[in-house]
Amino acid sequence: MAWTTGTRRFVVGVSGSLGSLAALHRAVGEVRHGGAELLVVLAWEAPGGAPACHRAPCPPLLAAVHRRAEERLRAALDAAFVGDLVPYRATTVRGPAGEVLVAAADHPGDVLVVGVARGGRWRRLVWPSVARYCVSHATCPVLTVPPSPLQHDLSVLRRRIAMRLPLPRIGR
Repeated sequence: MAWTTGTRRFVVGVSGSLGSLAALHRAVGEVRHGGAELLVVLAWEAPGGAPACHRAPCPPLLAAVHRRAEERLRAALDAAFVGDLVPYRATTVRGPAGEVLVAAADHPGDVLVVGVARGGRWRRLVWPSVARYCVSHATCPVLTVPPSPLQHDLSVLRRRIAMRLPLPRIGR
């Protein structure tokens, strides 16, 4: 499919997380109703980031990380049933997620779609928000998709299982 200038296009960032799958579902819904184009982007980085890669480049390691990124992208697309719903183009791009997504959404009429993770101050200090970066730096509209309310319940269950605590009873 050739991209045409001026056509509305939804660029969605995916990582395989529940938040990114929610963003992907939202973008698919927008494309289905509006007849727009869909570009799915997964950003990946070398272990240790660009500085480590420049100091000690390791082509086999980079190739393995790139293959893993492509596998994550395919798994996310399969989980969201995207191929069954709308035509799309998917790509993996090496670089920090926020920068990659902002650079990908550079056509007139683009809308950038990203999932928003809930987290406290400590989480934001350790993992900077990709959505916040995109909102601050994008030259196009940015649609931020909040996490599903069920995502909180799932994280509670995961913590209880990890701590070997009893699970809550459902029903009775």
